[in-house]
Amino acid sequence: MSTTYENGKVLHFNKPLEWTSFNLVAKIRYTLSHRLNIKKLKVGHAGTLDPLATGVMIICTGKATKRISEFQDHTKEYVACLELGASTPSFDLETPIDCRYDTDHISQELVEKTLLKFIGTIEQIPPAYSACKINGERAYSLARKGIEVNLAPKILVIDEIELLAYNFPKITIRVVCSKGTYIRSLARDIGLALNSGAYLSSLIRTRIGDVCLKDCMDIENIEQLFDCSPEVQTSN
Repeated sequence: MSTTYENGKVLHFNKPLEWTSFNLVAKIRYTLSHRLNIKKLKVGHAGTLDPLATGVMIICTGKATKRISEFQDHTKEYVACLELGASTPSFDLETPIDCRYDTDHISQELVEKTLLKFIGTIEQIPPAYSACKINGERAYSLARKGIEVNLAPKILVIDEIELLAYNFPKITIRVVCSKGTYIRSLARDIGLALNSGAYLSSLIRTRIGDVCLKDCMDIENIEQLFDCSPEVQTSN
């Protein structure tokens, strides 16, 4: 079995809430290395998730790590909950609310019309609290030190966006998008487009390419990787 993981396996995991993507990779690497007595095992992920997000992560081992860029290019799907009428510096719950806005003019009809404006090719400025690099340093490191961060806009594609639930001031949306999309920034931009504010209160990545959340293993069940039963979600 050790040779199998060194030759390369593609694993599908549901990242736990408050875990970093690195935490998940480290846990899988540690478990595989110790259970299979492998001194050095390459393990990497195909697309990071913020600590406050959960959902699909594709983990590659051994020679399969060469496929990471392939998986990163796949379309992503998310279900996001937004809080309207307020903003935070990080565009999510990592930082406290710093401003509140008028919401008297907001209606479900307005939200639905506004969401349609984001379908297609758009420009998006990444959050200051992100892993983007500025002169070799992560933007979030600078932001947490109180240093002003200016990031250039990126071109990305929103294939689909729909309103799943309207429970004012909360809305739930489904987004299908290209790689490089920050749903936190999308939340901010939706708030601005509504002439108000918004921040991300929860996020689930429900799909990467053809890999759906139902196909993913919880980290608590990692021992199933050493079970040869067909239920284990892996591929070569």
